[in-house]
Amino acid sequence: MSHSGTPAPATARKSENLKGTVRIPGDKSISHRSFMFGGLAAGETRITGLLEGEDVINTGKAMSAMGAKIEKQGDTWIIQGTGNGALLAPQAPLDFGNAGTGCRLTMGLVGVYDFDATFIGDASLSSRPMGRVLNPLREMGVQVTGSNGDRLPVTLHGPKTPNPITYRVPMASAQVKSAVLLAGLNTPGITTVIEPVMTRDHTEKMLQGFGANLTVDTDADGVRTIRLEGRGKLTGQVIDVPGDPSSTAFPLVAALLVPDSDITIINVLMNPTRTGLILTLREMGANIEVLNARSAGGEDVADLRVRHSDLKGVSVPAERAPSMIDEYPVLSVAASFAEGRTTMTGLEELRVKESDRLAAVARGLELNGVECEEGETSLVVHGVPGGRGLGNAQGAAVTTHLDHRIAMSFLVMGLASEHPVTIDDARMITTSFPEFMDLMKGLGAKIGS
Repeated sequence: MSHSGTPAPATARKSENLKGTVRIPGDKSISHRSFMFGGLAAGETRITGLLEGEDVINTGKAMSAMGAKIEKQGDTWIIQGTGNGALLAPQAPLDFGNAGTGCRLTMGLVGVYDFDATFIGDASLSSRPMGRVLNPLREMGVQVTGSNGDRLPVTLHGPKTPNPITYRVPMASAQVKSAVLLAGLNTPGITTVIEPVMTRDHTEKMLQGFGANLTVDTDADGVRTIRLEGRGKLTGQVIDVPGDPSSTAFPLVAALLVPDSDITIINVLMNPTRTGLILTLREMGANIEVLNARSAGGEDVADLRVRHSDLKGVSVPAERAPSMIDEYPVLSVAASFAEGRTTMTGLEELRVKESDRLAAVARGLELNGVECEEGETSLVVHGVPGGRGLGNAQGAAVTTHLDHRIAMSFLVMGLASEHPVTIDDARMITTSFPEFMDLMKGLGAKIGS
């Protein structure tokens, strides 16, 4: 989606005692992979709890364009897959809109096929670097053509026989790791990915669940070696997608900041590679109670009871960044209300998200009265307990740069600040969390246009 047309500003105002029980839409990472692996596997895959945001739907459309049959019956998505190695050449460019995950992973999945596949996206996605995925694909024999320096649009054409590679991931990136592994599915021999810093491991777990011959070895230093045998059979599965921890972050932080709040969020994914925000908030003094911890489909799931808490500033270790990279904007909002200083380091990945998130957060905080210091890979936030003076009484709007997480984070800020907080456009929230506005209003949040 280009999000062309008239922007839709939104304003959040000081709210009181958020209450209720909510279920968060399905995890975005698992939803993308459910469409991809279901579309590739032989036989039928049935998915419930899928996140039906624009990003995930675009991934589903791409898989349909390459031969998968996807339909929705009631609350269940039913996919008839092509079988591994049997994707068809798309007849038109694959349009991923704003979906970086869908685009990069599909580049790996289809890039090694001996046909042309052209990838396009909206203005935001077209400005994001793709070289980190394209470089290992080139090593496997993929030809990359484009005129924009490894940015979209690009066309990939695989070799007659791809080369299996051993690839050491140069940065902590689940997308790069996953793209190489997915390319390995249609590559003869063993494709190996060496991961010095563990990132979210949904690709590994789900591929094993679909029947791939994949092994993971971790050495004494925590370096993971992932080996995938190519051209094996994948078989359709039944998947119930747990709630997205990145989306959970918004009502969770809102409940911590708004006085007298007490909410319960059910069916939240608690994979250890995704729970850095909860760990950090608890270090800050957050009252977050984990209830009914359980396993579902190979993933850890639980319910969370969250109550208003007085937070204190902390230093967040850089090595925690991979487990909470999407949550730094809303953590920065939480830090704005904490006593003392919160220091976040190791944030270089935020420079190449849907926007330069580090700069966007810093400018938004400053606009709403928060003292902060932006470094090249760091952010220091000086909190104001109770939110005294925070917000913008003149109604000046935070520039969201078409970034859904910037938009939602600053709307959460306005629920607890003295003055309202306004964002310049709320339309892109539908890419990841279409229910956000209604869910927050249902808890008692004062958000409107």
